[in-house]
Amino acid sequence: MEEQETAAEKEPTGGKEAQAGHQDVHRTKGKENVASLKKALAEETAKAQDYLSNWQRTQADFINYKKRTEQERSEMGRFANAALMLSLLPIVDDLERALDNVTDKLRGMTWVDGIELIYRKLRATLEGQGLSEIKAVGETFDPNYHEAVLEVDGEEGKVIEEIQKGYKLYDRVLRPTMVKVGRGKSVAREASDTQAKEDE
Repeated sequence: MEEQETAAEKEPTGGKEAQAGHQDVHRTKGKENVASLKKALAEETAKAQDYLSNWQRTQADFINYKKRTEQERSEMGRFANAALMLSLLPIVDDLERALDNVTDKLRGMTWVDGIELIYRKLRATLEGQGLSEIKAVGETFDPNYHEAVLEVDGEEGKVIEEIQKGYKLYDRVLRPTMVKVGRGKSVAREASDTQAKEDE
């Protein structure tokens, strides 16, 4: 019993209170540490999300760039022959004019047949490379495909006659068709038509 008293006497006053205060300090510091760690984690998570977004954007840009480059390369391949084809078109025109003016007396001769065969082979080769003729006569005049050289009597806005054939390379106009376009009836013609109706 005396020993217990001495132990109690030896224990400094406020020992439990000091210990509790010490624990409160540790608890407060621990809470501050957790709060700062949470804040740091949130900042790093935001940075990581930002890096991920930038990486995804860059990846999408690269994929688009790759597609665009492939498309341009493909288009370059398709249209690389455009200048050559354009320089061959006057030869096609000359062969067509020559064959259109062959007389009945010359038709059936082997050399005429040979020229016709050369013409057909040349046209087939050009068409195999994407060349196609632009339709003109009877079509509505379209400045994207036709080049008006003259206006003549005829249905207004319609192509009346083809002067020089036009061609497209795939979907692009290589050479527009030179055409005569209808302007409607002339004033003199309308007057004579009106007079004829009155005479009836």
